[in-house]
Amino acid sequence: MIAANYSEIGGGSCSFPRKRHLDDRTEFPEEKRQRTTDYHYPQGWLYCPSFGHEIGFIIPSKVPLSESYNSDLPPDKRYALKQWITNGRIGLVIDLTNTTRYYDPNTELRQKRIGYVKIRCSGHDSVPDNVSVNTFVDKVHQFERENFSKKYVLVHCTHGHNRTGFMIVHYLMRSRPMMSVTQALKMFSDARPPGIYKPDYIDALYGFYNEIKPKSVICPKTPEWKMSENEPPRCFPSVQENNQEEEEKVEKKMTNDDVLGDEIPYRQQLSYQKFCYEMMKINGGKMYFPGSHPVSLDREQFQLLRQKYYYATWKADGTRYMMLLTREGCYLMDRMFRFRKVQMRFPCSDLQRLHDYTLLDGEMVVDTFLDGEKRQKQVRRYLVYDLVVINGRSVVERPFSETWNIIDREVIKPRNDEKKMKSHWYRYEMEPFGVRIKAFCLLSALENKIFKELIPSLTHEADGVIFQGWDEPYVYRANRYLLKWKYPDMNSVDFLFEMGKDGRDMLFLNDNGRMTLMEGYSVEFRGDGWNKPESYCGKILECSWDREKEVWVAMRIRVDKDGPNGLVQGLRVIKSIMDNITEEVLVDEIKKIIRLPMYVERIQMDIQAAERRRHGNR
Repeated sequence: MIAANYSEIGGGSCSFPRKRHLDDRTEFPEEKRQRTTDYHYPQGWLYCPSFGHEIGFIIPSKVPLSESYNSDLPPDKRYALKQWITNGRIGLVIDLTNTTRYYDPNTELRQKRIGYVKIRCSGHDSVPDNVSVNTFVDKVHQFERENFSKKYVLVHCTHGHNRTGFMIVHYLMRSRPMMSVTQALKMFSDARPPGIYKPDYIDALYGFYNEIKPKSVICPKTPEWKMSENEPPRCFPSVQENNQEEEEKVEKKMTNDDVLGDEIPYRQQLSYQKFCYEMMKINGGKMYFPGSHPVSLDREQFQLLRQKYYYATWKADGTRYMMLLTREGCYLMDRMFRFRKVQMRFPCSDLQRLHDYTLLDGEMVVDTFLDGEKRQKQVRRYLVYDLVVINGRSVVERPFSETWNIIDREVIKPRNDEKKMKSHWYRYEMEPFGVRIKAFCLLSALENKIFKELIPSLTHEADGVIFQGWDEPYVYRANRYLLKWKYPDMNSVDFLFEMGKDGRDMLFLNDNGRMTLMEGYSVEFRGDGWNKPESYCGKILECSWDREKEVWVAMRIRVDKDGPNGLVQGLRVIKSIMDNITEEVLVDEIKKIIRLPMYVERIQMDIQAAERRRHGNR
């Protein structure tokens, strides 16, 4: 038996009067509209077909009405939950109406141990928001996993067409990821004729899933049972107007602090967090962002570069994200270990299925450049630089050289191959950001390739160099074999800022959950855009070091972090700052390192291997 789940999304108390009174104070949009038409049952409800055919284990339906409405309904038009309860087919009811007056789930469903979920969707003038969609899909998937009795989910709004169809199409798109919006719409309309009949709902679905609506897709006419009650016509924005709105959104200035994606249910987030810990073989305790963190390069750590074989890449001044790819959707994981859903597509190498539980590591950057008309343009890109899990299989113990090649072969190449398929319904250019694999160079290419050629040509900010152990596995959190060097004026520490009662600056680092005051440290707020220092109390400040004045200088507020650097990590950065490893010093040291026999031999082997691959691709 399915355990009953009585939950409501969006709050609100439940009351179930037999009749509405004119002096009632609480009104939802549907209820207010109901009163203005003098109908006791919902407008258009009477002749609307009660329910449709099954779509898998989902039944689309209009809202069932409690027995309190019977006096206003002809006996042959009555439709209540009782008939579903009697036949025993239903295990869960999902209510998408924005009111609580149609029936009482506590009295009608609880006694029969039938689950009930309330997701308030206003309908009428707007499609359901993305958070409500994510909640709906999660609840259906949860029921599907626990549906041992093979029962059905009854999904209803007021009439069971637009909001209900919108949600079910979203579920179909995420549970059958090789399906197009056109196919999903037809599946719903076949089960619940005439399907979704509001054009803005249909346009929103094509837009969400980055598909161009085919000219052959025609929005169904408003059903006669709806028109028979003389509902006034509504005006919808044209597709062209919608596109103009999207263009206006794109024109807004992008920053690294922008919040991307949509919230997902807490239960779903917790499940993904546990999956990450399991795949990375991390024991319990409080769960933190599991990404691998580089440590700051100081003079002592040059010895590591001599002992192990390293490659190098630029350090982008972007925003750190890990990305979880599932057949249900794509999720960005920020440094606070929170997941948000973004609409992206990642086919597998056979192009017949999507990645399912693949975990990438990378960083989001904003590229700014001039287009053909000399106008400034911005494009957001996700640079993938490591792989943790591939289709549910952990690869954390494999060397970086192997996982980097898997990214190129199994993640990036299939996307590029599918982009070339002009007949494909999906439009990658409509995604919220692009995806690229980050380039890594031989250590011998540091001076000419990275410093002189690559970094000056970047269209996003770069603040240093990353040294990646070519033979090293992925390491959870602080990775002493993953090194970062930053330009001295950009080397920084993230402090928690507070002010004492005497107005004294206080900068803190995190020592295993306890805030440790860094005695004698002070910070200056320079330049435009900064307010009074007291307004930054409790904020995480990224600070650089002014060597001449011997004071920390606030660079920016870290909205992507919920805590300062750890004490050990912070002290390492401070040591690297005091060591003052300039670009010239770094290049000179690397020149010495690449003369070591290990580097001479392996660099030559890697150059020859690259040549063979190039000739093979020809």
